[in-house]
Amino acid sequence: MIFETPVTKPKTLILLAIAGIVAVAGTLLAYRGAEIRAQDAAPAKGAPAMPVSVATAELRTVPVNIQAIGNVEAYSTVALKARVDGQIVGVNFKEGQEVKKGAALFKIDSRPFEATLRQAQANLMRDTAQKEQARSQERRYQELLQKNFVSKEAYAQIRTNADTAEAVALASKAAFDNAKLQLEYCTISSPIDGFVGKVMLQMGNMVKANDTSPLVIINQVRPIYVNFAVPEQKLSAIRGYMAKATLPVEALSPNSAKAPAQGALSFVDNAVDATTGTIKLKAVFPNKDNGLWPGQFVSTSLKLFEQKDALVVPAQAVQTGPNGQYVYVVKPDMTVEMRKVELDRNDGADAVIATGLRNGERVVVTGQLRLAPGTRVIVAKAQAAKS
Repeated sequence: MIFETPVTKPKTLILLAIAGIVAVAGTLLAYRGAEIRAQDAAPAKGAPAMPVSVATAELRTVPVNIQAIGNVEAYSTVALKARVDGQIVGVNFKEGQEVKKGAALFKIDSRPFEATLRQAQANLMRDTAQKEQARSQERRYQELLQKNFVSKEAYAQIRTNADTAEAVALASKAAFDNAKLQLEYCTISSPIDGFVGKVMLQMGNMVKANDTSPLVIINQVRPIYVNFAVPEQKLSAIRGYMAKATLPVEALSPNSAKAPAQGALSFVDNAVDATTGTIKLKAVFPNKDNGLWPGQFVSTSLKLFEQKDALVVPAQAVQTGPNGQYVYVVKPDMTVEMRKVELDRNDGADAVIATGLRNGERVVVTGQLRLAPGTRVIVAKAQAAKS
């Protein structure tokens, strides 16, 4: 008979002890996890309220504008050139100066033209006297012809001489007028009101008639044009509203503290630019304060019409997420709700909401990064949508 040693009993006790310890530890961990989850499930009760600034959605009448970048263009530009040859003996303005229409800007040496004018005047006086003498002789011969004292051939010769003398006198008168005009060309005047640019030829230089380079360029800035382009999809609406009334346009230079300049749409191009898909427009501005300057880039706003009962909030309140645009709406219990919205358009600092909000609801403007649905908030500042 073989006897077994009882060694299995202590091992069983050890395994049972280990199993008991594991069970107790699991119970403690489960209890602690449940406690942590319970604390995380209700953060609003103990978490402090987040400070935010809010604004109230309101119904307003707002303009429907088309925004674009424009370029300022002179109302008219004149490149002054000499019409006679000569030496410049006078420059009667400073570079960049404002000049009036008719102001004498350049003076060309006029002495050769004065001499030519005197000569033309003398020739005119001589030929006029000869013409009068020939006409007087014609009248005498006509009387003699009526009395048959002279032949018809003799009278015809006298009449031909008189006609020739008159033609010579007319040619002398034309030469005199031309010499007088050439003398007037020695003074170069401004044909428009405007500002002169850089002087290309100073006093003492020789100029030629209709030379390639102008003497100076004058830009008229009152009134003034602003050119800008808008997408071709806007063309139909622009032409429709333009047919009903004059469309106002605002222009503002970047970083300007002044109010936008007020003008009116004056021109729509006759073709769409196929390369860019835009249509060129032009607006005219009175520019009485010279706030717009040729070559300057400005922000333009073309007003089509006034939209009534538009729901407006500050554009800063509208956020963009993976599922589109949304706002945080502050509920009566001072918790926030994430609300999906559809944006009609942005109008400067304001956003016009198409759907998703109601008049009078409050939305968070600043502090959205610290918020989640259900977060309790405290209003630190109330704002309003800008007019």
